[in-house]
Amino acid sequence: MRPLEGITVVALEHVIAGPFCTRQLADLGARVIKIERPGGGDPTRAYDDRVNGLASHFVWTNRSKESITLDLKQPKGLEVVFTLLQGADVLLQNLAPGATERMGFSYEQLKDRYPQLIVCDISGYGSDGPYRDKKAYDLLIQAESGLLSVSGSEDAPAKAGCSIVDISAGMYAFSNILAAIIRRQKTGTGCRIDISMLETMAEWMSFPLYYAYDGAEPPARAGAAHATIYPYGPFTIGDGSTVMLGLQNEREWAIFCDQVLQQPELKTDSRFSSNTKRSELRHEL
Repeated sequence: MRPLEGITVVALEHVIAGPFCTRQLADLGARVIKIERPGGGDPTRAYDDRVNGLASHFVWTNRSKESITLDLKQPKGLEVVFTLLQGADVLLQNLAPGATERMGFSYEQLKDRYPQLIVCDISGYGSDGPYRDKKAYDLLIQAESGLLSVSGSEDAPAKAGCSIVDISAGMYAFSNILAAIIRRQKTGTGCRIDISMLETMAEWMSFPLYYAYDGAEPPARAGAAHATIYPYGPFTIGDGSTVMLGLQNEREWAIFCDQVLQQPELKTDSRFSSNTKRSELRHEL
């Protein structure tokens, strides 16, 4: 028996963040009912056709689910959703800002009718503040959160090669829903979860923010290397090929000096006696 068997999730979702969350719930045994729009369904269905004619993004984030097409601009379509919610434990949505409220599916509109319901809203910028009504895309949040300031080379920033912001938001939604299910076992009532894509990436950017504390210099873009740990990254060796090295503590540094460099004297060289010193003198080292 999987841990979420018996849990039903209604998903007003599209693209990555919402579907990535509910796919994990489905993997744990929840029944996930995905509601798609007429005329093409989830936009990721059309991203490519690399998986036996299906889109890679769609296959990745939508396995183990049921799907139904509903026109939510029509009263009959809305009524089907209200009927599904009678037996649901979770409603997740990551539609455009304000869309679910206009349709009558906000937590405040549902809590009296469905007191057991956990409502999880995923948006770009949260439910209040000056950006609450703005649409958000993965690339924009990578830039606005500062991720691009620490990713890429000295010459140019680079976005992450996968939808890291959507994945982050989906993961936080997933963990918060699990916590809300446990909370409901104790209280008997549902609750609202508000997931902001920008806030999730601000959390992931905590290391650079703390590193630049009190006006200090932020970490520099270092390509595949690390801005503050050394040796850590790609290195060209004698035959011209590249190896990846990752050393994170003094024990590993000592082993590296003995067994790889075969220069044990570097272990006790005061210039390289800590990671901070090695990082500062990386070009000399």
